Amino acid sequence: MKQYTITVNGTAYDVTVDEKGGAAPAAPVAAAPAAAPAAPAAPAKAAAPSGGAGAIEIKAGAAGKVFKIEASVGQEVKAGDTVIIVEAMKMEIPQVAPQDGVVASIDCAAGDPVEAGTVLATLN
Repeated sequence: MKQYTITVNGTAYDVTVDEKGGAAPAAPVAAAPAAAPAAPAAPAKAAAPSGGAGAIEIKAGAAGKVFKIEASVGQEVKAGDTVIIVEAMKMEIPQVAPQDGVVASIDCAAGDPVEAGTVLATLN
């Protein structure tokens, strides 16, 4: 038997799992939710060479991970141009510029996990 703490939607649960090859399956354990551990600090990202974030945000449309960054800070983009590609559910989903502008910041790196609505980049 092994003990694990699993967090689901911010609530931590203590569970016991029977190892493979055990004599009998363990009965389900309904444990009271444990106090959720503090979330780890986000890794420090390299500062963008721009003067700061822009007014127009490009947000992740779905939870997944950043697959590829197509644009760079200072690059001019037109409405509909792909700025970042997010991989979600085995699909590559382009995150596009909502309007013409200049990329002010890239707020993620390839491989970063993202939630739906996370700001990935900004435009001026």
